[in-house]
Amino acid sequence: MAVVTYIEAITKGLWEEMERDSSVFLLGEDIGEYGGAFKATKGFLNHFGSDRVIDTVLAESAILGAATGAALVGMKPVAEIQFADFVTSGFNQLVNNSATMHYRWNIPVPMVVRLPSGAGIHGGPFHSRNPEAWFFHQPGLKLVAPSTPYDAKGLIKSAIRDPNPVLYFEHKRLYRHIKGEVPEDDYTVEIGKGDIKREGNDISVVTYGATVHQALEAAELLEKEDGVSVEVLDLRSLMPLDKDLILDSVRKTGKLLIAHEDNITGGIGGEVAALVAEFAFENLDAPIKRIGAIDTPTPYSPTLEEFFLPNKNKIVAALRALAAF
Repeated sequence: MAVVTYIEAITKGLWEEMERDSSVFLLGEDIGEYGGAFKATKGFLNHFGSDRVIDTVLAESAILGAATGAALVGMKPVAEIQFADFVTSGFNQLVNNSATMHYRWNIPVPMVVRLPSGAGIHGGPFHSRNPEAWFFHQPGLKLVAPSTPYDAKGLIKSAIRDPNPVLYFEHKRLYRHIKGEVPEDDYTVEIGKGDIKREGNDISVVTYGATVHQALEAAELLEKEDGVSVEVLDLRSLMPLDKDLILDSVRKTGKLLIAHEDNITGGIGGEVAALVAEFAFENLDAPIKRIGAIDTPTPYSPTLEEFFLPNKNKIVAALRALAAF
């Protein structure tokens, strides 16, 4: 086991898959000589060459269109959108083309789209978005959102090996703030499987991405100060959802808090709430609670951004309200 940062785990996964499979190649803005905006691909150009590490024009539609075409002829492109917010410029390519080609033509479209997303870096409204809910609604796309280095490496490898499009949401705040043990040997994390990051008996927290760590901190505080046992479930895979894991957790605890960084209205948490209301309503001992970002663009100001985002204190307050119900 090596202790690495979240972004180092992504880099290791990419490197290993490129060494393993010559059909894997990278494309995106400034990923070559510059090494990427966040240095995830530093050194790749010198090692793998310009045929497999391709600096593209500043046009997300072109990046995603080229990736789709390459996937159709048997290559395995990994396209980086420098900031996830700008995937909007290639939205048509993803939802109308990449996502539907397997259904329409019964052929594989093995492509990965890396989407550095999330706030907490004071990037304002154009560099802080969590756009996963836009694509959660589109059949034909798989969505993953790792929260730990172990999951980050395992999921990027699974995404590359998947025969159809996978959107890989990597949280920028976690890049160099989170470290963890990662096996040196080859391994994957199965797409469609969540993970219980902390066992508990009184309340379930369903979350993903950066909010997993806030939920874990809140759970530790609640057990220490209130004697309340909180289970933290990390979705890891947003589509497909691990529905059985969610329902089993809620049936055990009887109370549910859903927490994600995306805006609360229209977020994936609403679908999780509907799932539990439909299939585990009889097991609930309290109303379902949700926490997310408030429904405004992300502010630049650090103080306003903190107010805008979910955080440990907000999760603690919600958990205490559930515990007292």
